[in-house]
Amino acid sequence: MLFPLCLLPLLPLAVVGQSVSYKENSGICETTPGVNQYSGYINPEKKSNDTFFFWFFEARSEPDDKPLTLWLNGGPGCSSMIGLFTENGPCLVNNDSSSTRFNEYSWNNYTNMLYIDQPFGAGFSEGRNIDTLDDAAKYLWQGLQTWFDDKAFKKYASRDFIFATESYGAHFGPVFIQYFQSQNDKVDSGDVDGHKINVKKLLISNGKHDPMIQTNSSIAFAMDPPGYDPIITNNTLIKEVQSAFEKDCKPALDKCNDDGSDNDCNDAVKVCTRTIQVPMYGNRDPNDLRVSDDGDESEETDDDDYSDAAGATYYLKFVRGNKSKIGARGATFDQCDSGLKARFSGAGETGRSAMNQLAQIVEAGKIEVLIWVGDADIKANWVGVHEVIAQMPWSGNKTFADTKMSTLSLDGSDVGEYKVVDGTPGITFVRIFKAGHTMPAYQPKTAATVFGRFINGDAIGGSTNSSDVGDSQPGNNPDEDDGALSTTSLTSLSVLIFMSTVFTLL
Repeated sequence: MLFPLCLLPLLPLAVVGQSVSYKENSGICETTPGVNQYSGYINPEKKSNDTFFFWFFEARSEPDDKPLTLWLNGGPGCSSMIGLFTENGPCLVNNDSSSTRFNEYSWNNYTNMLYIDQPFGAGFSEGRNIDTLDDAAKYLWQGLQTWFDDKAFKKYASRDFIFATESYGAHFGPVFIQYFQSQNDKVDSGDVDGHKINVKKLLISNGKHDPMIQTNSSIAFAMDPPGYDPIITNNTLIKEVQSAFEKDCKPALDKCNDDGSDNDCNDAVKVCTRTIQVPMYGNRDPNDLRVSDDGDESEETDDDDYSDAAGATYYLKFVRGNKSKIGARGATFDQCDSGLKARFSGAGETGRSAMNQLAQIVEAGKIEVLIWVGDADIKANWVGVHEVIAQMPWSGNKTFADTKMSTLSLDGSDVGEYKVVDGTPGITFVRIFKAGHTMPAYQPKTAATVFGRFINGDAIGGSTNSSDVGDSQPGNNPDEDDGALSTTSLTSLSVLIFMSTVFTLL
């Protein structure tokens, strides 16, 4: 069913409270009767011009009893509107770019969902230049404190907090959570007056965790991507790239991670991208190996993280055309901010590993962790992500490496594989078949099923019946497909391959 924008009721007035301003129930995206949504700005420091754009959706049922999930896209510098409109939000944008359809596999079937554009400069957010993870963590903490202080959202401060992210979010998640935990300790001691953020679960999809391990894995993956035809068959090229890894890329990354300077790490990213990553993409879309890309790919023109987002050509126009209705501002909207990413890279942040921070969170055993990957992704290929978990310094790494994968089946089809290391410390790993870099966009039913099971504490293997996922809601059109990318959609993704600046490594 289509929802023409011209038929929307009178637009809501902006609500301003302390340092949060928003429009309530805009009629954009969530169309389920009785389910509230709010979109607008958080100003963490009232005297500054720093503002985070946010969009919040109540859970479709029993919102007062459900946890709160924060969704962050990666980049660094990419808007979380990508996730909202193409991966796991309440609606999908139709190809007319002016109407939406109900997403029966939205994650707000399970939790309350909060999407934030961060750091400042990403998406509709505005403010000071941020170039480090530590600063980004500090300001996001302040932004969440401000959001929880608002009377409309205060009740969510005590909820279980789910941190869900993807791609460069493999850095955001662990670093931000460790900062949140340090601030929680200060709240307990009385040194900080604020709301504790009770992170209970961390989900990272198609993560860029460790440049060394994942760059090295890209060579073997290009030669033999499990379940797919080889990406590279030129033995001469393979030998050249293997040699370049040992002679150029590996030493550069070693220097970076051995207390190297910001310039050392930025240089390592550049050399590894040029000599390893780009050659191993071959003529394939690095976001989805099933799509050929015969363009002149280079370090400068690689697509960044999100040109492959399902329906990206549709949602971008839709978002830009509805700024005032959702309380957003700014002359333009770009899904990824190249300047912000360049600042992070210049500060060495894209060359450094976040593997140890993840290992510390897993080892502590206080937060349940799900690492999941679409298996058609090249740039954050699932073999490399699996190897990160097997090599990172935690006491369960050998058990994880030795544990065999089990088949994940839904509705009579094998849709993936998984393994679980139970106990404390423990971790869950899932490979999703036939999915690219923005995994939920390609396999929405599977992603929603795994998300729901993980959030609810159910077995990931669970029942082979997904009938309890995506139950029909008011406004759902049974004639629509499940939102997964068709072959035609996959081919059209390459149109956007050159839209954004390079995310230069992994």
